[in-house]
Amino acid sequence: MDDERALDDVLTEVGPRLRRIRKERGATLGDLSAATGISVSTLSRLESGNRRPSLELLLPIARAHQVPLDDLVGAPPVGDPRVRAKPIVRGGKTMVPLTRQPGGLQAYKVVDRGTGGTPEPRVHEGYEWLYVLAGRLRLVLAGNDVVLGAGEAAEFDTRLPHWFGPAGDAPVEFLSLFGPQGERMHVRARPRGASA
Repeated sequence: MDDERALDDVLTEVGPRLRRIRKERGATLGDLSAATGISVSTLSRLESGNRRPSLELLLPIARAHQVPLDDLVGAPPVGDPRVRAKPIVRGGKTMVPLTRQPGGLQAYKVVDRGTGGTPEPRVHEGYEWLYVLAGRLRLVLAGNDVVLGAGEAAEFDTRLPHWFGPAGDAPVEFLSLFGPQGERMHVRARPRGASA
């Protein structure tokens, strides 16, 4: 309901804004009609609010006035794009969500201080990409055991048995992108000892 009211408010303001912009440029309805191919009567009805604005009408008017479409409709400014998510702390791991929307691709910055113990590989649906920012990350994946250093990345299907955590006693800091199956990242890490 509030969205509909907000839309109606925006549309109500378009007519007066069109008239103001046209007059600021010293153009008549006839001049604007000649420049846009829109009839004088349609332009008059738009300015008076008796005709609902549409993209089909507003685009040629914006082009004729050489203004962005946002100026004609009074589009609200883009909201603050920063993600202000609360860190999740579990078992020696601090995970900071870097995406806001649920579902689809999810991004996290992770600091893993490790809790010791033996790796316990798990499986689940999805696809994961890891990028090490600082420290060393141990990745156990379907029988492979690799250590990634800062600047290295790995990607894998999470239906394969996998586990990752610090390689040793020092913490590791990394980015984790997790997406539904088939959502592939295009950076691959080479196992230790593999040639370029």
